[in-house]
Amino acid sequence: MREGYIKVHCPATVANMVCGFDILGFALEEPNDIMYVRLIDEPKVIIRNLDDYGLPTDPEKNVAGVVFLEIIQQQGNKFGFEVEIDKNIKPGSGLGSSAASAAGAAVAANHLLNNPFDTNQLIQFAMLGEKLACGVKHADNITPCIMGGVTLVRSIHPLDIVRLNAPEMYAAVVHPQIEVKTSDARQILRKEVLLKDAIRQWGNIAGLVAGLEQGNYDLISRSLEDVIVEPVRSILIPGFDEVKLKSKEAGALGGGISGSGPSLFMLCKEKSTAIQVEKAMQDVFTGLGIEYRSYVGKLSPQGVTCTEA
Repeated sequence: MREGYIKVHCPATVANMVCGFDILGFALEEPNDIMYVRLIDEPKVIIRNLDDYGLPTDPEKNVAGVVFLEIIQQQGNKFGFEVEIDKNIKPGSGLGSSAASAAGAAVAANHLLNNPFDTNQLIQFAMLGEKLACGVKHADNITPCIMGGVTLVRSIHPLDIVRLNAPEMYAAVVHPQIEVKTSDARQILRKEVLLKDAIRQWGNIAGLVAGLEQGNYDLISRSLEDVIVEPVRSILIPGFDEVKLKSKEAGALGGGISGSGPSLFMLCKEKSTAIQVEKAMQDVFTGLGIEYRSYVGKLSPQGVTCTEA
């Protein structure tokens, strides 16, 4: 038992959802980061890592730390936080590792302070962690991590978030054990987009949102197409085209790169199909001699949760 601490479960997330670059994302059932957080009397942040990733314990260099520091400052420097972090979402996996820490910090602080902040404020706090991690205040991982389910970031300035009513679906996710840095994956993107490509992308995004709201699996499948980002980023991931082909043959609705990669996800209507798709994805990376981790689970309706430690 950790006296005075709360235990925080922070879900992994998939961002972009193929065509929805920086605006769409969903929460996964697993993996989850675990954080133990408590209030302390001094206005400072103490961080201890329970994993072996060697992430910074200086709060100004830690994505959870900068969130806690901002909340301490906004509340008049009257208290601080002590946190232990056990990361099960590998940094650089493309599964929202930094978002899990940042969102977990925001929700945990709010819980310990008797909930003075609304959801939008928590998202704004957590985006400070994302800015530290990759230089950009993007919210497509943060919002599903906090809110659960599938979320749409309609706008950052001003912040306008929509939680979509998605039908039950399963995700098969494979994380090849290679590194793709978010900052690097952003740098290779094209600065200009052809109008015909933009029009096709808008149609896919609108179709995907409509398909989710209507529970129309065929429309969801047709709309899981990216003509702007995926053609560039996919070159960073060995076996990408084969994974996508084999997954569709195994029954996946569609899918692509999770966030900036290297993880890949495929959406499926049923769990049995998702298990078959997972196997197909595994076979590709086994054939390439690349180690991997894989997961199958529902799109989680639950975001960050806090319980007594």
